[in-house]
Amino acid sequence: MPEKIKKETIHAKGIDIGIYTTDFENEYISLTDIAKYRNVDDPRFVIQNWMRNRNTIEFLAVWETLHNPNFNRVQFEAVKSEAGLNRFVMTPTKWIDQMKAIGIVSKSGRYGGGTYAHSDIALSFASWISPEFQLYIMKDYRRLKFDENSRLSLNWNLNREIAKLNYRIHTDAIKERLIPLELTPEQISYKYASEADMLNVVLFGMTSKQWRDANPKKNGNIRDDANLSQLLVLANMESYNAILIGQNKIMSERIVLLRELAVKQMETLSMVNMDALQQLPGGE
Repeated sequence: MPEKIKKETIHAKGIDIGIYTTDFENEYISLTDIAKYRNVDDPRFVIQNWMRNRNTIEFLAVWETLHNPNFNRVQFEAVKSEAGLNRFVMTPTKWIDQMKAIGIVSKSGRYGGGTYAHSDIALSFASWISPEFQLYIMKDYRRLKFDENSRLSLNWNLNREIAKLNYRIHTDAIKERLIPLELTPEQISYKYASEADMLNVVLFGMTSKQWRDANPKKNGNIRDDANLSQLLVLANMESYNAILIGQNKIMSERIVLLRELAVKQMETLSMVNMDALQQLPGGE
């Protein structure tokens, strides 16, 4: 599958600074764009001068040690002894290749290409260039995060909470109709998990365990990874499943009915005109 990339832009002192993330957690900011504040024509030389500094090399090494288990510490010790000398030269590509570094990345392409660094590192670079410029970057970066959090609060989190509330209704119905009194607490807990996974299979095509096995690097669970349409349908499925349980429908019957509901609602949502929603506060 192609890599999912989210791209955004910071605006600081008339300069557009690109940001991207592939895991939606660690954001990488363009050092090339930041360096244009000092040298618009050839920003790479600004980056290289920064990387010749011994303090910079030590800072990058500490960051890699904290975040990168494959960091080449042996090679770093050799580089460290040369850092700061007149003959010392360090480039982003050289640092990445020799140190197996992940904090700095080099991206090709006419649009969006250049040197990027994790936000921790990028802000340190901005401070080296100009503390004033760093403050402008941080101001717009906070604005970007505030807007993003607002969208999440108004969209994803709202639907997630709806799903949680309906799950309570759902589990209460399970307790009333499906759990004989003689079951142990462990068996009761397993029954809840079975019902939840039934909904997962109907909507997502897999159980929670199957999703975790297929996505070992992702945090959270299958429902945390759902899109807004899926979360809305899931909330409705949980309410409908509670009704079906109250009607004493066996699981095999409920799976068919819930599948019909999920398909119908997902088809409807796929045809919804989102223009009206975009006009709400925080709408994209």
